[in-house]
Amino acid sequence: MNIKRTIVASLLACMLPAAAMAKDIQVGVSMALFDDNFLTIVRTSIQKEMQKEGVKGQIEDAKGDVSQQLQQVQNFIGQGVDAIIVNPVDTNAVKPIMDQAEKANVALVFVNRRPQAELTDKMAYVGSDSELAGRLQMEALAKAMNGKGNVAILLGDLANEATRDRTKGVEAVVAKYPGIKVVQKQTAKFMRNDAVDVVSNWMTAGDDIQAIASNNDEMAIGALQALGKNPNKILIAGVDGTPDALQMLKNGKIVATVFQDAKGQGEGAVQTAVKLAKGEKVQKVVDIPYQLITKDNMEQFVNRNQK
Repeated sequence: MNIKRTIVASLLACMLPAAAMAKDIQVGVSMALFDDNFLTIVRTSIQKEMQKEGVKGQIEDAKGDVSQQLQQVQNFIGQGVDAIIVNPVDTNAVKPIMDQAEKANVALVFVNRRPQAELTDKMAYVGSDSELAGRLQMEALAKAMNGKGNVAILLGDLANEATRDRTKGVEAVVAKYPGIKVVQKQTAKFMRNDAVDVVSNWMTAGDDIQAIASNNDEMAIGALQALGKNPNKILIAGVDGTPDALQMLKNGKIVATVFQDAKGQGEGAVQTAVKLAKGEKVQKVVDIPYQLITKDNMEQFVNRNQK
């Protein structure tokens, strides 16, 4: 009789779909900031991919606070999640997060912002090469400047590797052009309103500027707002390829932007987290390539970074 029951149970198990047999994967997500246009697109992509993959979990807003982000990670671990996705507030302050995940043996995936620390087992980074973005951006500006003039750089959040590496890429290109000089560098924290203030101050001070290389599109748009009708025809380029920036590009207000694939980053983060949670091997760095967007090729990017 026991043998019959065992056989029946085995047959039923074989008939059940794998999804019904497997434990639901739980994922906790901590975003550096909800109040950011590009990160909103990344977050939406993460939500959609979690639904598609049948992954359960929650997404929290760290509100730009390192301590709050660490607390969120600790809470996720306490809830027994299988994986954690983090868009870090400060890429130099990720070690405590990594230590907590490693101690709990929970898979950890960083997305969009590259952590400035060596990743160990069950960890990965999904994002893009920020230095390349700066190079692509500045090459487009240098071409539009005919290889001469003064450029100002709008810096993002100084705690972010994207700020450092995009700026490094811009400066590497400037170094190739004897006729181009960087005359201003100031942070506007990736925020549109802050960029309005910074660029307004540059204009009030009478700075001689022919181009502005912005670490992201939000600040590029803030620069445009500060310049008003832009009587001096200052050339501007951004990074991200957001819908707002593409509209400015279409209207001839900016020279170029660099497409950062928010959807690809969000999807890649969830897919990588699921694989790590299942014990599968993944690449330590999952690269989502940047692409230059100009007026000539912008149509192919119009529907890419939608919220």
